[in-house]
Amino acid sequence: MKEVFCIGELLIDFVAEKQGSNLSLANEFTKKAGGAPANVACAIAKLGGKSSFIGCVGNDPFGTFLLKVLENEGVDISLAQRSEIFTTLAFVSIDENGERDFVFSRGADKELKYRPDIKNKFNKNIIHFGAATALLGGSLEEAYGRYLIDAFTQNAFISFDPNYRGDLWKNKTDVFIKKCMPFIEKSSLCKFSLEEAKLISGKEDIMKACDFFHERGTQIITITLGSEGTFVSSHGQSQIIPSVTVKPVDTTGAGDAFIGCLLKQISAQDYTDRVKNDTDLLVKMIATANKAGAITTMNYGAIKSLPTQTQLDN
Repeated sequence: MKEVFCIGELLIDFVAEKQGSNLSLANEFTKKAGGAPANVACAIAKLGGKSSFIGCVGNDPFGTFLLKVLENEGVDISLAQRSEIFTTLAFVSIDENGERDFVFSRGADKELKYRPDIKNKFNKNIIHFGAATALLGGSLEEAYGRYLIDAFTQNAFISFDPNYRGDLWKNKTDVFIKKCMPFIEKSSLCKFSLEEAKLISGKEDIMKACDFFHERGTQIITITLGSEGTFVSSHGQSQIIPSVTVKPVDTTGAGDAFIGCLLKQISAQDYTDRVKNDTDLLVKMIATANKAGAITTMNYGAIKSLPTQTQLDN
């Protein structure tokens, strides 16, 4: 089994449940662990995979809480860092359809320092980059870029999810797109939402968007379409893999559950080479990953709602 290293932010989600999607009207919040790369690491571990988290939290009670959550889920936190800057916070409101509104208060996640001594750990393993805050500057962005080069030179299977958050990139989407390109060019697998695929490619047509990404180097493209399933393009073939029908209460973490489940399957059987050329195998894996994403939307909070292998099998 290959190890999956997930690089990026780990933060506190203060969730206003059942209070609508307008944060200004919310009065009560529940503390939950969040951050897309951390969610992916937990998704892999909960399914029996081997995952490690690389990111930074504050040297405060919230940071301690977050690392404990990951450790309890089976994620290796030995490469996580602590900072005297306060832990990053996100305030999230959720409406009756599970849709969200975000506001960030950025802190320690941007303080991640690059460690050249862990380069060899990447050798022929899987490296997942979740970019919600990683391209916003600070030493995190520098480390992020250097880890990309390390992963590439170590023949790792590279996975990238841009995790676009409009609140973080107001009037700067062109900068966001430019900063995503090196990761798209070097990734074996890219996971986009439909909004992200259109935004970054500049194409309204999903096939043209995929052509754009393939031309820049990405071998496997997945575009999540919510309840409609996932569009996949690989090895000259493309199709929509249907999802399962559920009643969502919180869509937070659904995409992370999807990519985590997909990466776990790739890592478990060492399919890092085969999956690039075997479309039937890839389709089967994505159908399973769709189930993981759907299950996650049926409860509040990303990590708590991520499925175990038993739940997935049932």
